[in-house]
Amino acid sequence: MQKPAPYGVTRRKVLATTALAMLFGAMGKAGANIITGGQPWAPFDYSPPETLGPGGWYFFTPSEARTVEAIVERLIPADELSMSGKDAGCATFIDRQLAGSFGSSAKLYMQAPFQKGTPQQGDQSDLVPQQRYRLGLAALDSYCNQTHAKPFAELTGEQRDTVLAGLEKGEITLPGFDGKMLFEAVLANTMEGFFADPIYGGNRDMVSWKMLGFPGARYDYRDYVERHNEKLDLPPLSIAGRPAWNAKD
Repeated sequence: MQKPAPYGVTRRKVLATTALAMLFGAMGKAGANIITGGQPWAPFDYSPPETLGPGGWYFFTPSEARTVEAIVERLIPADELSMSGKDAGCATFIDRQLAGSFGSSAKLYMQAPFQKGTPQQGDQSDLVPQQRYRLGLAALDSYCNQTHAKPFAELTGEQRDTVLAGLEKGEITLPGFDGKMLFEAVLANTMEGFFADPIYGGNRDMVSWKMLGFPGARYDYRDYVERHNEKLDLPPLSIAGRPAWNAKD
């Protein structure tokens, strides 16, 4: 028969007491340091964002680039609030993304079987984004050449809107390609490019952040945490800092 623990101390109590002692000991050693001055690291020292340099097209052919620019210009037309999607660099953003791991689905599981999924499952296609754009843009221009005797980029604004609306509703059938899938892909990527950090090629001059009043990727907001229902009036700041053309804002 096991002897009772002396003075009523059980193994469970010993373990619990030891755990508490270790916890409070660690708490006593821990402390918060307030960093003053510049931040003691450079952004993305260990995990840099996947970006490409300015100028030129990295994935699109010149013809494809014209088509995409013509699309994003109609998806986000210029108005009193902002420049157009084309001028904001949305096509550049899409081009850079397609040239990287997003375009090849390098970080996704892309093995068979490929079956049509439910709406909740999302897209189940075996086509990577690079293939969707290459095949989809070619099919779009083929359709426009057949119906308007011109590629999409040479259509009038009204004609482009009609074609895009037909793709969105699934009323236009592109030769050998799902037109609605093309529209949904370009629309999603255009919105991403318009609102993403400018280091990725879109949101030129931080146009969407200025429109929304979003102050961007700032390091410290502690001075503003308790200031509710108040406009901050802070110039937007990119992950890469504020470029020279924006320094006086």
